[in-house]
Amino acid sequence: MPPALQQIRNIGIVAHIDAGKTTVTERMLFFSKASHRLGDVDRGTTITDFDPEEQERGITIYSAAVSFQWNDITVNLIDTPGHVDFTAEVERSLRVLDGAVVVFSAREGVEAQSETVWRQADKYGVPRICLINKLDREGADFFGTVRQIASRLSAKPLVLQVPLGMGPPHVANPFRGLVDLISMQLITFSKEDNGATSTQGPIPQELLETATHWRDDLVSTLFDFSDEVAELALAEAPIPCELIRAVIREATIARRIVPVLGGSALDCIGVQPLLDAVASYLPSPADVPDVQGMSLSGKTEIAVRRPPDPNSPFCGLVFKIVADKHGDLHYVRIYSGTLKAGSRAWNPRLAKKENIAQLWHLQADRREQVLLCSAGDIIGVIGPRGSVTGDTLCDAAAPILLESICFPETVISMAIEPETSLERKKLSEVLDMMKRQDPTFRAVESEETGQTIISGMGELHLEVIRHRLEREFNLHCRVHRPRVSYKETVARQVVVEGQSNRQIAGQTLFATVRLRAEPTEDQSAVQTVQEWFPQDASSSHVAAVMVSAIGESTERGGLKGCPLWSTRFTLLESPLPDPLPSDVAIRIAAADAVDKAIFEAGTVLLEPIMKLEVSVPEAHLGDVINDLQQRRAVITNTYLRAGVTVIEAESPLSSLFGYSAAVRSVSQGRASFTMSPLKYGPASAETAESFV
Repeated sequence: MPPALQQIRNIGIVAHIDAGKTTVTERMLFFSKASHRLGDVDRGTTITDFDPEEQERGITIYSAAVSFQWNDITVNLIDTPGHVDFTAEVERSLRVLDGAVVVFSAREGVEAQSETVWRQADKYGVPRICLINKLDREGADFFGTVRQIASRLSAKPLVLQVPLGMGPPHVANPFRGLVDLISMQLITFSKEDNGATSTQGPIPQELLETATHWRDDLVSTLFDFSDEVAELALAEAPIPCELIRAVIREATIARRIVPVLGGSALDCIGVQPLLDAVASYLPSPADVPDVQGMSLSGKTEIAVRRPPDPNSPFCGLVFKIVADKHGDLHYVRIYSGTLKAGSRAWNPRLAKKENIAQLWHLQADRREQVLLCSAGDIIGVIGPRGSVTGDTLCDAAAPILLESICFPETVISMAIEPETSLERKKLSEVLDMMKRQDPTFRAVESEETGQTIISGMGELHLEVIRHRLEREFNLHCRVHRPRVSYKETVARQVVVEGQSNRQIAGQTLFATVRLRAEPTEDQSAVQTVQEWFPQDASSSHVAAVMVSAIGESTERGGLKGCPLWSTRFTLLESPLPDPLPSDVAIRIAAADAVDKAIFEAGTVLLEPIMKLEVSVPEAHLGDVINDLQQRRAVITNTYLRAGVTVIEAESPLSSLFGYSAAVRSVSQGRASFTMSPLKYGPASAETAESFV
């Protein structure tokens, strides 16, 4: 029998790389008895990192879904990557989850990718709790990380635990346990049974003042959310733990606070309280707002809502696809209704029905076939043929189109070709399959050279793709140096008029299109807007065709052949002949207008600028800064964190190829860095002149 909606938690584990997400997931599976051994990332024995590439590198590359029971709660959990090259896995996971656990390293604090995943959670309105992990590490700073959560993430952290000691066993005051500020008890964990046994006791005198301070802070914060808590506190009466937890839950789901816990997943300290917090504070599918979508009523789109009710019409969102020899496996989050194996579902984007041949309950790389699933479930579906990531599946009798998933643009490309011409067709088929799986991967055949150009989010992304071609498909390909994905924008504002005046098959095609082209500050592709709105229906149709034709004409790119970016084309009032021009004439005139605008305005070459964060010991700071300056980097900030200097900089991607090896060389292997796409900016004069 499926669990009640109130007993389900759909959550994700998100964080910066190496914060300990996968270890936290493994400990959750172990303590919930879904796994009978402690998986180890370094040994490649974890349940969620089951891909050989993940096991070799010791990082998460693909999001993995697992389910387990904790007390009377069913937890559907998705473990996500921390590396920026695989941020699409985080994006699509947060799109369909109800809550998240954000993991921070107590030593490194809030890092670059921590900010990225936090913004993604904000974008989708996901309530979250925080775990400050690795309190057993040298240089751990629990309270410093709490301050960073408030300052760098603009969040309102609510500390629910304080650590007893910080650091490894050899320091004077090592990490040994946690004080629960709700019950005001010290919790310690037994080493003999890997932390499975926990003991509660009085708070040590050395920590009592600190615990009392943070308990007072917790209670005073809850004044804003509960008059009852305020009245009891002012009367100096005991506040029931159940009341405190209920108020924290309500404020967390409303995203007004972020509960903060501590622990060391590697040492199995603090995992059970974290699981209790997931059950107590994160929302069930019944606690989140009804899913919203669009439905067609005649020719008019109307907004509709669907409650998370198994008895409502079915609707779900495809958020991931995994290619399989028996048929692609579609990961679907079901928002309402019930889905049965052997049925059919409507895809409103394709305007056709898709087969639902099989339903699978997912446990990382293991599956269990089921016959039925309902609202709140995350399920694997085999059968659909045309559905892609971001598509809606719904009841044909009550169609609804849910908001799709937007993914970032690729920033790096390389040419790839098979070693023999016989493998060209196989390579093409495999790349098509990979594109279905990964929305941030692109593969196109260059018309000029005949080479296949693959594009992705970074060097590591493309390297993983290349290794997968060799390992899984036995395709040994020659690759060429990565190329940056350049863009173009118009250099200035111009107003032009394009015309069509020609004879085709004895018919005169005459039309005029007036438009304005201008650069914008938006970091997005071309915008085509309409400033002229004729009154009568026939003229309004002509204007709408003009806007569409302008948009189509911009797809050819700029003067250097790069895609247009941060450019707005605006349709101005255009003379209309009698009779009104045909669609063909309009498209010819629009193409002429766009070509004239690009030629008259000129274009500026844009290149991707990356946000770079380098952590380096003081002894090597000068060498790292000197290397960055040679790479045309602009240093925006430096500060101390956990005894090392952190450099924040902005640098063109073209200057950062091979930076991983370079920064290790100049710092004797002691520096680390992360980078993420920031924006597109004007390329240097040398780059623009040498660009072919």
